[in-house]
Amino acid sequence: MQQFWDQRYAENETVYGYKPNTFFKQFIDSHKPGTLLLPAEGEGRNAVYAASRGWHVDAFDFSEVAREKAMDFARGERVGINYEVKSIEEFKASKQYDTVALIYVHLSEPLRKKFHREIYDVIKPGGFLVLEAFAKEQLQFKSGGPKEISLLYDAPSLCNDFPFLHLMTCGQQEIVLDEGQYHKGKAAVLRMTGQRL
Repeated sequence: MQQFWDQRYAENETVYGYKPNTFFKQFIDSHKPGTLLLPAEGEGRNAVYAASRGWHVDAFDFSEVAREKAMDFARGERVGINYEVKSIEEFKASKQYDTVALIYVHLSEPLRKKFHREIYDVIKPGGFLVLEAFAKEQLQFKSGGPKEISLLYDAPSLCNDFPFLHLMTCGQQEIVLDEGQYHKGKAAVLRMTGQRL
């Protein structure tokens, strides 16, 4: 899987574009800057945007190619981000953040539940989780995402993964994606914002 992503990132100028995810951008633009964690961040579009708005950003991905491209992007935009090469499986909560954003982080059910428990632990009291992912209904669309239904999500499962978050939004929407060549067209997505009280 790592080899697949290294190759995809290496073969394309950009996989998901240079602009931040729309839902993520709306959150960043409407909240006071703080500390932010972006797991599976890819080429850095969300990290660079948040840093340009004054956020202190930690990011990671298991692709060295993605990290190199993200760091080049950050230098070009004259912002600083901290970016490690690390897998989801390796992730352990070691510090807390004002916000964690999971943007299209698709995992098998056992790993998803384990990772989401770790993610809850890294959110500061009063901090936020921002999540956008493909819903199971995405299988009918050709706008990106996993082709295995087990890697797609539904709102009840996500809500159950974070029982101690105060959910401000958690619902499914049909939107039109325009995020590079691999996220383009009509899509079924889940969007969640939650706060740790």
